[in-house]
Amino acid sequence: MTRIALTVNDTPVAAEVTPRTQLAEFLREHLLLTGTHIGCEHGICGACTVEIDGEIARSCITYAVTCDGAHVRTIEGFDDDALMAQVRRAFAEAHALQCGYCTPGMLIAARDLVRRKSGLNRSEIRAEMSGNLCRCTGYVGIVDAIERVMVGAPSPQALDRDRGKPPSSWLGPAPGPVASPTATPPAASTLGRAAAGPTPRLASPGRARPPIGVTVSTLEDVGAESRIGQSFVLPHPRDQVWRLMSDVVALGRCMPGLVLDGPPSGDKVSGRLQASIGPIRASFAGEGTLRRFPGDFRQVVAGSGGDTRTGSRASGSVDYRLTAVSDEAGREATRVDVIIGYALTGPLAQIGRAGLVRDLVRRIGEAFAQNLDAQLCDPSAALPQAQLGGLSLLLKALADQARAFLSRLLHARR
Repeated sequence: MTRIALTVNDTPVAAEVTPRTQLAEFLREHLLLTGTHIGCEHGICGACTVEIDGEIARSCITYAVTCDGAHVRTIEGFDDDALMAQVRRAFAEAHALQCGYCTPGMLIAARDLVRRKSGLNRSEIRAEMSGNLCRCTGYVGIVDAIERVMVGAPSPQALDRDRGKPPSSWLGPAPGPVASPTATPPAASTLGRAAAGPTPRLASPGRARPPIGVTVSTLEDVGAESRIGQSFVLPHPRDQVWRLMSDVVALGRCMPGLVLDGPPSGDKVSGRLQASIGPIRASFAGEGTLRRFPGDFRQVVAGSGGDTRTGSRASGSVDYRLTAVSDEAGREATRVDVIIGYALTGPLAQIGRAGLVRDLVRRIGEAFAQNLDAQLCDPSAALPQAQLGGLSLLLKALADQARAFLSRLLHARR
């Protein structure tokens, strides 16, 4: 494993990855930024296009370890970008998208083209955008949209001046990531080399943050409810962890997909849990009840809710207890033991097979534990806003099960 620290959508991120981990995989699986799509995995289709140190690049053929110290921007990071807003509006008006799979990469590439060049004719626009493939539109709407934006956009020289960089001299499509100066921090790294300036890290001073491992128990049926447990150790004192986890608002920020309506009222809290499993998307809105047992460092949250779009309903509880432990170096740490009970009806109940649920709970628990650790290190740190689950989590769980099955089959034949 190799430790990396980079900035993604203006948020410092630190993690440990294998040398072969793709940047696209890191963005989708580790950070749950699923707007970056994976298509060909050969750098041909452009669906995985992101911006690295200000220049567009294919994240499927870029290793995450080479981005140590870099500034990465995915489609989620362009929400407040004025030029991207123009491109998005033009794509909608010109009907430049259908299934939408190529659209995130297409939008980033189109914005980059408008930023670099102006006054191109339709043939030149098609040539410039030939690195991004679309199987639906026939490209007419895409070319129309880019042409519209080019007519009203500032010149590339003006855009470069606004960004504080010299005018571009490229003659063709962007060649990929090239180190460029950025405003914050003042020194960014060239990919594949050590950072020239201080590297932002989500860590306490003088101490690296290893990934938090999560263990998950077997799934059990208890009456009408299914129950599953998970456990992980946070490298922080129990009192500090309790202060965070007993604060429901702060705790909610750490849970992928959970959005609270506001602070709790007495022992009541309301909000919604957004879930996405394959083609099914749901937003469970409901209310919960809090029960705290400070003397035992324990808290129970129970609630129920429903999704009007899919007709799915969920009820359940999360019961967690904190235990003071010591790490291998004898430092204070906290073991978090969680018991999750739930009952699910409707279309989302189809994921109820024990193996899939166990894998999904583990992966969601890993994201939750990493967010807790980050908040304990730096309460002001921004956390990725991601939905719970997602097709990537489901496919990853299925892939893990397939690998395990093949491994057992090969060993049985030996």
